[in-house]
Amino acid sequence: MAVISDRDAAPLAPVERKLVPAGQAHEQRPAQVIPGLAIVLGLWVGVGVGIWLIVLGKWDALAGAVLLTIAAGGLGGVVVVQPNESRVLTLFGRYIGSVSEPGLWLCNPFCKRKKLSLRVRNFQSERIKVNDASGNPIEIAAVIVWRVTDTAKAMFDVADYEQFVTVQSETSLRHLANEYPYDDYNPGTISLRANGDEVRDALQAELQVRLQLAGIEILETRLTHLAYAPEIAEVMLRRQQAEAILAARRTMVQGAVGLVQMALAQLADSDLVELDPERKATMVSNLMVVLSGDHTPTPVINTGTLYQ
Repeated sequence: MAVISDRDAAPLAPVERKLVPAGQAHEQRPAQVIPGLAIVLGLWVGVGVGIWLIVLGKWDALAGAVLLTIAAGGLGGVVVVQPNESRVLTLFGRYIGSVSEPGLWLCNPFCKRKKLSLRVRNFQSERIKVNDASGNPIEIAAVIVWRVTDTAKAMFDVADYEQFVTVQSETSLRHLANEYPYDDYNPGTISLRANGDEVRDALQAELQVRLQLAGIEILETRLTHLAYAPEIAEVMLRRQQAEAILAARRTMVQGAVGLVQMALAQLADSDLVELDPERKATMVSNLMVVLSGDHTPTPVINTGTLYQ
C-alpha cells in the first residue's frame, strides 16, 4: 500500500473569506436632493404669509394654518452640508443615498439624516509587545493616516467604523511584527529595522484589505516606535555589537588579502627581489599582521637573515 507523505500532498487552495454575507453590503450612491436656497426663501415667505392669515382670523385662519403646516414641513427637509462632510439619508430604515457636495439642499422631510466626516484622520497606536519572526519580544507602534471614502459602508456595514479602524490597525501591526525579524542577521532577509519602506508598504497593503469593508482608504502608514523589549534589550545590544565587529573584521581581512596579493604581484613584475616560497610566506605573515591588527605595529630591525 502506498504511503503519501505531507510533502507529496498537494497544497490546499486558498479559501476566500467573505466578511459580509451576499446582499448585505452597501455601496455609496448620491441622494436625490435639489438645491435649497431659493426654495428655503420661498418656504420662509410661506411661513410669514401663513402667520399673517391666521392673525386675520375666520376662513383666512384655516388657509393660513394649512400654508403654515406645509411651509414648516418643507423646512424640515433642509440639509446643510459643510466642506469635507457628508449626510447619509435613510427613509423608514432604507438607505436612499448620501449628500457629499457642500451647500444648502432640500430632501424628503421624513428622511433621517446622519452626519459623517470625510476629513483625513490620524490614528496613533499604543506601544504593543509582540514576538517577531525570530521569536524575540519587541515593542512596536505605528501611526495610520486614513479617511472615509464610502459613507454607506462606514455607516451600515460595521458597527463603529472608528473602533473598527483601531482594532484592525493593531491586529495588522501584530501580524506584521510576526512576519519579519527585527534585524537582518541573514543576507537578503527583509527586517523591520533595515527595510522601513518595504515594511511600511506591507502594513499599508494589509490594512487597506482589512478596512475596505468599512469604506476606509489608508493614505499612509509609519512606524513610530521599534525596539527590543526591555528584558532582552541589553543581550541583543551585545549581539549587534558582536555582529558589527565581525563584519568589520571580515572587511579588514578581505582588504588585507587584496593588498598582499597586489604587493606580491608588483614585486614579481619588477624583478626587484626574488622570493622563494618560504620568504613569500614570511612576507605575507608580516603584511597580514600590519594590515589586520588593532594597534599600530612595532617595527623590528632584522640584523641577520631569514635563516639566521
